[in-house]
Amino acid sequence: MKWILALIALFAFAASAADISGNWKATAEGPNGAMERTFVFKVDGNKVTGESTSTMMGKSVITDGKLEGDTVTFTLTGKFGDQEVKLNYKGKIKGDEITFTSEMAGGGGGGAPIQWTAKKQ
Repeated sequence: MKWILALIALFAFAASAADISGNWKATAEGPNGAMERTFVFKVDGNKVTGESTSTMMGKSVITDGKLEGDTVTFTLTGKFGDQEVKLNYKGKIKGDEITFTSEMAGGGGGGAPIQWTAKKQ
């Protein structure tokens, strides 16, 4: 009986997760001015996949994506010059807007976190 209640609670939690599937356009103020990035999210339960494109890093695949309630987290790996860079993203979902913070994985001197605002397209 306990496992049935746990299962019901799990489904109720999963059902309350925000649906961010689709196209999003994000902007941020970076050290060298305004930046833009697009996201195409695919959601399967609480797993998030997809891709992102920016003028600086080109196309990146979304990995390790998770959706928990109104919070989304994932990692992007892209090329910055000839160096491979991993960026960790954490975002709060509010309707058709997500506010993200991104920072270099491992905190390897990549500067301050960047604040992004994404809007559903």
